[in-house]
Amino acid sequence: MAKKYEVGDVLTGKVTGIQPYGAFVALDEHTQGLVHISEITYGFVKDVHDYLKVGDEITVKVLEVDGEEKKISLSIRVLHEAPHPKKREQLPRKSLQDRVDEDDANGFQVLKSKLQDWIDQSGE
Repeated sequence: MAKKYEVGDVLTGKVTGIQPYGAFVALDEHTQGLVHISEITYGFVKDVHDYLKVGDEITVKVLEVDGEEKKISLSIRVLHEAPHPKKREQLPRKSLQDRVDEDDANGFQVLKSKLQDWIDQSGE
């Protein structure tokens, strides 16, 4: 690594290669880092090619620097605000006992309707 990079640095780099697990980004003439597929955007990324292509100039943030291994972990995702989770429509909550009573009422109807047949059959 020719230049010293620090965790938290926001840099502009050029995508030099794409693999199924992420994209390699040149930070300078001698240094490149990896944007892991999970750090491209919020949500599920099936294919890196859907978001990046070789030659793209992108802004990244340094997440980790391993000087011994000469590896730099980068993120695009952290530079953007997380999407607000979609709110599910709030249904009135039922207590566990209410749900059991409801299921019992439905479940025992079949037995109740068969009971007289079984009584008749046992007498035969």
